[in-house]
Formats: sequence, C-alpha cells, structure tokens
Amino acid sequence: MFPMARTALSRLRVQSIPQTMTRQSHQKRTPDFHDKYGNAVLASGATFCIAVWAYVSTVD
Repeated sequence: MFPMARTALSRLRVQSIPQTMTRQSHQKRTPDFHDKYGNAVLASGATFCIAVWAYVSTVD
C-alpha cells in the first residue's frame, strides 16, 4: 500500500506558494457581489441580530 501511495503522490503536480501567489496576482478580476456588498450585508445582519436579542431579552 505504501509504494502505491508514494507513486500516486509523486505524480501529483504541486506548485509552490510563491508561484501560486504570482499567478493569482496577475489575474484581473472585477469585483463580485461579495466585494461590493459584503460588509454592508454583514453589518446589517449583525445589527438585526443584536436588535432581536435586545428585544427578546427585555420583553417580559
């Protein structure tokens, strides 16, 4: 089993992290929904959650 696993792993093409980062930094991409509205959605969700918890914890 070990020689088979070693052979399988040796056939995988692994790139180093600097090569991957260089390749990704050259890509031009347009901002998607999460880049445009991600922080606003996160802030409004957190505000809603806090408001609901505050209301529920103060109701008799």
